[in-house]
Amino acid sequence: MHDIEPYYNWRHLYTAEEDEKSPFFQRVYSEFEFSNTVYNYYIHPQWDEIGSRTLYIKILLVDYEVNYAIIELIGEWNDAIENDIQTLKRNIIDLLIAKRIYKYILIGENVLNFHSDGDDYYEEWVEDIKDHGGWIVALNIPEQTQYDFKKARIKNYVTFLDEENWRIYKPEFLFQKIDNLMLI
Repeated sequence: MHDIEPYYNWRHLYTAEEDEKSPFFQRVYSEFEFSNTVYNYYIHPQWDEIGSRTLYIKILLVDYEVNYAIIELIGEWNDAIENDIQTLKRNIIDLLIAKRIYKYILIGENVLNFHSDGDDYYEEWVEDIKDHGGWIVALNIPEQTQYDFKKARIKNYVTFLDEENWRIYKPEFLFQKIDNLMLI
């Protein structure tokens, strides 16, 4: 897992550590010191800690004018033991909502599995954004992990989409494509 890096081809457009509004503003990264782990496997040091031992993220892009964020995730999404949704919601999403970010693309290709423990924080998240036309899309979550999300009724709050070639898009075109789908 140490060689799975967050997507980097948009770094010339946005970096969270240089964004004064970002929860990761002024964060310093090492390319050589591997300290975070998932399942005792080291992960690349470019992933950001959110307060969970099993789930890490990278904010790939935030557009404050169009009010959306693209966030990549890696690890195990464990609401049952780690309460990852509460951690994500309180430490990252609430801060972004305060900056008027209402539409979220969560890229989950590297989310290995999901363990449910209710849907209260997902419901709260949707309540916080729905009056602003907001939505949450989970993109490319592996099939088995997606099954676990859907079994836990999280699909009532998060739309699951597959877009194998999302990397070929500029972020604004990826957002526009997904936003158009959400209008249907």
